[in-house]
Amino acid sequence: MQNDPYQPQRWTLEDLLPKPGTPEQEQYLAEVEARLQAFELLRERLVPEIAQTDFLDALQHYNDLYADISRLTAYSYLWFSEDTVSQDALAFRAKIEQFAADAQNRTLFFTLWWKSLDDEAAAPLLKVSGDWRYFLESLRRFKPHTLTEPEERVINIKDVNGVSAILTLYDMITTRFTYHLTIAGEEQELTRGQLATYVHSPDPDLRAASYQELYRLYGDDADILAQIYATRVRDWRAENVKLRGFSSPVSVRNLDNDIPDAVVETLLNVTRENVGLFQRYFRFKAQALGMDRLRRYDIYAPLSEADKTYTFDEAVRLVDASYRAFSPRLADLALQIIAEQHLDAEVRPRKMDGAYCYGVLPGVTPWVLVNYTGKINDVSTLAHELGHGVHALLAAKHSPLTFHSALPMAETASIFGEMLLTDKLLAEETDVQVRRTLLNTFISGAYATITRQAYFVLFEQQAHAMIAKGAVPDDLYAVYLKNLREQFGDAVEVSNDFRLEWLAIPHIYQTPFYCYAYAFGQLLVLALYRKYQAIGREAFEPQYLRLLAYGGSASPEHILTEAGFDMSDPAFWQGGFDLLAEMLEELEKL
Repeated sequence: MQNDPYQPQRWTLEDLLPKPGTPEQEQYLAEVEARLQAFELLRERLVPEIAQTDFLDALQHYNDLYADISRLTAYSYLWFSEDTVSQDALAFRAKIEQFAADAQNRTLFFTLWWKSLDDEAAAPLLKVSGDWRYFLESLRRFKPHTLTEPEERVINIKDVNGVSAILTLYDMITTRFTYHLTIAGEEQELTRGQLATYVHSPDPDLRAASYQELYRLYGDDADILAQIYATRVRDWRAENVKLRGFSSPVSVRNLDNDIPDAVVETLLNVTRENVGLFQRYFRFKAQALGMDRLRRYDIYAPLSEADKTYTFDEAVRLVDASYRAFSPRLADLALQIIAEQHLDAEVRPRKMDGAYCYGVLPGVTPWVLVNYTGKINDVSTLAHELGHGVHALLAAKHSPLTFHSALPMAETASIFGEMLLTDKLLAEETDVQVRRTLLNTFISGAYATITRQAYFVLFEQQAHAMIAKGAVPDDLYAVYLKNLREQFGDAVEVSNDFRLEWLAIPHIYQTPFYCYAYAFGQLLVLALYRKYQAIGREAFEPQYLRLLAYGGSASPEHILTEAGFDMSDPAFWQGGFDLLAEMLEELEKL
């Protein structure tokens, strides 16, 4: 760990690829093109009785091309994230999307051939496939939903020029929004990330104003954004339900995650059955704030006005100490991301809002984006995103094709990192008000990660069905408001402006039904944390690191069974809510 104070800085992309527009970048693209042409020549070898050596050679070529394209698409997205209105970044992103789609079309014959093999021909090839085995098995899961090669090519072209284009349009429209808020008598111009900090303000009027300003801008473009969503949903259904034969829109995501439909239904049902837990929390919070009932504007309000702030240096050192007390290995990997200047924590205009971690390839240190403003939530976000980063680094022994975890497992290390931070702060903090703030932050975060995310998916299921029957935006606004009022019951007053909230949720546009992965991850981590408390650090640390090191090389069911969990059992999910109930009881006693 460095002696000098850590400062939020801009990341560097120099170690990912040569800068676009340089001769070195053009040379790299030319080399990828040459490798694509060489791969296309392998097509004639792909017969049912292929020699194992020829199969492994083709698979290695495919693996290497996947890595090449991953570098290019990562660079284009990371550069766009730095400055979402940069013409150069937008042009490069469009160029790489076209290049990647072309590459996908030209390599499609390999995966289609693999999926077309009968089980008898595939079995001996699976036996010798080593680390690629789960990737190959996963492809064959999609066999019933795979079309002919010409049809798949048309879909790829359609995606680039159709749905991908309108999703980029959504990003461009929403990231150009400039928000204005009057703070201490002075009007300020804010990014969405900065505006979002005020939903945690101790001032109830400022909390309300921040939400109202958010929905003012989304409301101004509501017709356009709703039309983009409806187009996305119609495209999703047309391709996946009508053409590919999936039983429902959510089944596409479930198969991709290798989670049975019934398990996802169980997760959503148990979450729905436990809305009373968070309604109880919101009633407690109203009482603590001296209110008869919370407004939806107030659910993230601090419990005391002494809202502690942290310098960026303090945040880094807190996260490091939290990780290090559990596992020096995790802490060292988190610091590696910062030391290699792969963390962009600056708040600046035109930078993408929010936070994410981009694990590109095994052996390449991930990039992390946060917008650090000094709140306790920002410290938690740093612990969360660095958790994603260490997960990627621990999975580095795998191939590019088996490196990335399935979405539900991908939240494990990030949320576990948040819990380590919360536990450390609770253990060291004697001030009752600060302890209340910490517990409030965790339970509030659990609501946002579990119930809020599950209800996004419940809304998506309704919206996809309604749009298929010709629903108009007003229908969607009404059902979304009903969705919110079911979540909050009589514990929270939900005003009409929140009918627009779904327009401001990028995940439901970009990756439909993604959001249950957050609920899955949070409840899984609560189960893991209970085990950690039961058996102690020395016994648990190696088990936990082994779980993360799987990456995407095994199914979630295999990984969790090895850890001693049954994800099909409602009691597994209920256990997470029971632990949260214990934390709420502790908060109520303070």
